[in-house]
Amino acid sequence: MFIAIHALAASGVVLLAPVQIIRRTKDRKHRWIGRSWVVLMYLVCVSGMFIYTLSGSFTIFHALAIFTFGTTTVGVIAIRRGNIRRHIGMMIGSWLGALTAGAFAAIIPGREIPQLAVADPGLLWGAVAAIVIAATVWVGYVLKFVPTQARSSSNSGFLRKNSMT
Repeated sequence: MFIAIHALAASGVVLLAPVQIIRRTKDRKHRWIGRSWVVLMYLVCVSGMFIYTLSGSFTIFHALAIFTFGTTTVGVIAIRRGNIRRHIGMMIGSWLGALTAGAFAAIIPGREIPQLAVADPGLLWGAVAAIVIAATVWVGYVLKFVPTQARSSSNSGFLRKNSMT
């Protein structure tokens, strides 16, 4: 079950990031998709901590999950504090890490994805299609129905520094 959650969330992470990178930022649509991406990334990290099928113990992948949880959190805090450059670096870095881990998961023969590709390719490609459709529908919904209004210039927010101090 954790592998399925991990794979589904990771697929969403991989698919949503290019939308964030390509389209203009600092509007509500960016924030909605970004928050979805962060939730999915956290699901990837947390579910990954429960996967022990390769070695039965803590591995480098578990350490990377902890590291990625941290970098994603630093990216969220950075944007809340107005540090755009750090936000971009942390989020793109987290995404590139997810892409790299996904590539290794797909090409290492003993892993679940290659085994599923051989055992039941219809299920694998059906799941891939469902994930792509779900991500496309979500992005389409956000882009069509969420107002574009940019963030106000006030310095209010949960973790923002107060400019009056």
